[in-house]
Amino acid sequence: MIYLTGRRSFMVAVGAGTFLATFRAWAQKSALPVIGYLGAESPAAFASRLRAFRQGLAEAGYVEGLNTGIEFRWAEGQHSRLTSLAAELVSRRVDVIVAPGGAPAALAAKAATTSIPVVFEMGGDPLALGLVESLSRPTGNLTGVATLNVDLSAKRLQLLLEVIPTARLIAVLVNPTSPTTASQLNRPEAAARELKVQIYIVRAASEQEFRAAFDKMRALNPAGLVVASDTYFALHSEPLAALALRYRLPAIMQTRDFPIGGGLMSYGGIFFESHRIAGVYTGRLIKGARPSDLPVQQVKGFELFVNVKTAKALGITLPKSLLVAADNIIE
Repeated sequence: MIYLTGRRSFMVAVGAGTFLATFRAWAQKSALPVIGYLGAESPAAFASRLRAFRQGLAEAGYVEGLNTGIEFRWAEGQHSRLTSLAAELVSRRVDVIVAPGGAPAALAAKAATTSIPVVFEMGGDPLALGLVESLSRPTGNLTGVATLNVDLSAKRLQLLLEVIPTARLIAVLVNPTSPTTASQLNRPEAAARELKVQIYIVRAASEQEFRAAFDKMRALNPAGLVVASDTYFALHSEPLAALALRYRLPAIMQTRDFPIGGGLMSYGGIFFESHRIAGVYTGRLIKGARPSDLPVQQVKGFELFVNVKTAKALGITLPKSLLVAADNIIE
């Protein structure tokens, strides 16, 4: 038997203590709950949404790197990749999957698992898309937040006609690959009949198709453009704004990024709030709540942004009623 005395025994004791502390820290870290984040686009495009999500997560008591981890999977705008990326998160046995930014991510997450809780954030109708059977008490493993942006296409048409009341033809840009395209077209078509204007549907599924879509619109010479609610369009607001200005088209879409980027107007749900709530729900699920305990939240607040500089560049005089109603006027 070997006895250690004096300084050497002290060093051994300190070494053992350091090892145990390191081991405990590693064990604690490895046991942290892990969130799987299924992003339809890129981290840069989702930056503001991620800030809102992390704020909501913190409100629920969780901070990334401190008491929870996040595994990100980004489709980089290629929605066909969402299915395999969702399957990767399931194979990693994450505790919760967050599927923000629209129907494609939510549907991919739903198809990938029936056991891991899923929090979606979207502008469409979760009932119509079959994500949940009830908003007040969702069954299965999904719950989340809906901004109802898809239902606002008719309202955007109405707002655009306030700016150009003599219009007789309005173009509507849609993404043919979006699961909500059919439902989005029903409302503006009905509104157009009531408002006695014609609408022309133009389709584009990628940034490479934007220019061709605007060339088609130039040939038809519509008085204005309504951009349908779509995750891909929302995250490409700046190039769409630049094209609308270049082709001298008064245009409106769902996200504030569009008029901030030089487009004329936006009207839609408040994205910061919907992503913040998604973060709160994620934290509550980590704590042990079931999806059926968390009703699907509907963010009913909407915001109107107007770019006065763009209106002047297009030779448009904005009605005072619109300026009074605007939540933000970009000079």
